Amino acid sequence: MPEHARVTPDPLDRAALEKLVRTPADGAVVVFEGVIRDHDHGAGVASLDYRAHPDAEAFLTRIVDETAAATGVRLAAAHRIGHLAIGDTALVAVAASAHRAEAFAACARLVEAIKAGVPIWKRQHLDGGATEWVGLTE
Repeated sequence: MPEHARVTPDPLDRAALEKLVRTPADGAVVVFEGVIRDHDHGAGVASLDYRAHPDAEAFLTRIVDETAAATGVRLAAAHRIGHLAIGDTALVAVAASAHRAEAFAACARLVEAIKAGVPIWKRQHLDGGATEWVGLTE
């Protein structure tokens, strides 16, 4: 399994991802943490279940590698699957570079590419007992 791109049921280790990309030459390390919130589109959210395609980690690896090559910034990312509670971290993306502008831009680009291209879907458990899938296209 690649270290710099993981899909896992385990809690995400921000520091470990940061350690993979950070070097003494870096003046900027940007970290994005996607955290489970208690609402979506006006509805209360009690928890989430994330499900992934069996090849989701391969998709994530490709996206991290392609984004790193395109931006010239060292990147790492991990996405959690399984049952997550409000406040849990679902996604960590890390970018390290000599300058902050490049690190911010690369991290934002990576997060958008992950959201668009990694086959991971979430089922929201709403207040009141209803559920809904997010990320599935019809």
